[in-house]
Amino acid sequence: MADAASVAENARLKPVLDWLLAEGRLERHFDRFVDQLMKRTVAAGVPIWRFYIGLELVHPQMVATGVLWRRGEGYEEMPRLHGILESPAYIGSPMQEVRQKAATVRYCLTDLPERAHSVLYELQAGGGTDYVAFPMRLGRSGSMPVASFATDRASGFTDEDVADLRRLVDMMAPIAEIYVYRNIAATVTDTYLGHIVGEQILGGLIKRGDGREINAVLWFSDLRDFTGLNERMAAADLLELLNNYLQLVGDALKAYGGEILKFIGDGVMAYFPAEDALFLPMVTNNAIGAARRLIDDIESANEARAAGGHDPVRCGVGLHVGPVTFGNIGTEDRLDFTVIGPAVNRAARLESLTKELGVPILASAEFNAVSTLPLKSLGKHSLRGVPEPVEVFTLPD
Repeated sequence: MADAASVAENARLKPVLDWLLAEGRLERHFDRFVDQLMKRTVAAGVPIWRFYIGLELVHPQMVATGVLWRRGEGYEEMPRLHGILESPAYIGSPMQEVRQKAATVRYCLTDLPERAHSVLYELQAGGGTDYVAFPMRLGRSGSMPVASFATDRASGFTDEDVADLRRLVDMMAPIAEIYVYRNIAATVTDTYLGHIVGEQILGGLIKRGDGREINAVLWFSDLRDFTGLNERMAAADLLELLNNYLQLVGDALKAYGGEILKFIGDGVMAYFPAEDALFLPMVTNNAIGAARRLIDDIESANEARAAGGHDPVRCGVGLHVGPVTFGNIGTEDRLDFTVIGPAVNRAARLESLTKELGVPILASAEFNAVSTLPLKSLGKHSLRGVPEPVEVFTLPD
């Protein structure tokens, strides 16, 4: 661990290092790790009043996450959205200064220079007297984390305090780096595979052929006339339309416990876990709730499209329930985590049939048999690849 020998020689920080090596490194939540570390450091005699650290993330919505700790008040996690680095909150701040110089920055808060950054005046107004920020050296490439400390002790930090804080940042660095890599792994798998599948992959379910059979409610949805839209619309406009539509699908599924398995062009294959048959009626009802919400949200979006002179968009949803095999398929070095089985095919065929029958939602007889919400039968119809005609159901309204 960085500077471990010199830290061990420092009697004041040795109890902190002992905790970090034995227990602190096992804390999986970085904000709780920071809380415990700061409390122990203050108890050791270092006069920390406020601490902040920002860690770069690979995330579709956030560029970084910050942990802010105040003595006597605890900690809070502070997501930093994309765009923060171009905002006044960052430009000209001590954080930016540390990154640009790759060196320690220190300010006496009781004697700030003219035009100091607003964050320094805020610390001064809160009772802070001294401020120091350090670059945190990590082995990975990317934006350098910055750890900042403020004290409210009248005389500020001593030289010994600053040296110990520098050592403390070095002590934290390996834990911070582990957290960054763990967060990247979880975010990438969540973003590209979904939370449930991502957890299984990170848990070791990664070998080709690994899988298990589960019972699930299957969802397959598709945008109407996507081929025609592709021909008529400019690529940028089509991409915006597709992303807006898929966001509506994702929001509806998430609100009712569904999870997207994959995007197939404009199509969405999703599922609602239903391994316990006791909860199957609730799960099917949730799928209906998600489908209703999607249709309603699309209608609302179409009102805005009409006001802008654009054609409305439509979609179809197929719902089925049954056993599927949930696992890895692919080549030895390139895998896909998916669901396969007749139930998946049924859901896709039901979605295709919505176009012929002119309804937005179709469910199978198996789905209707376990749902407690009333559905309307549309009689028996042929599904491609299914030997016998099957009864299909739609919403009563």
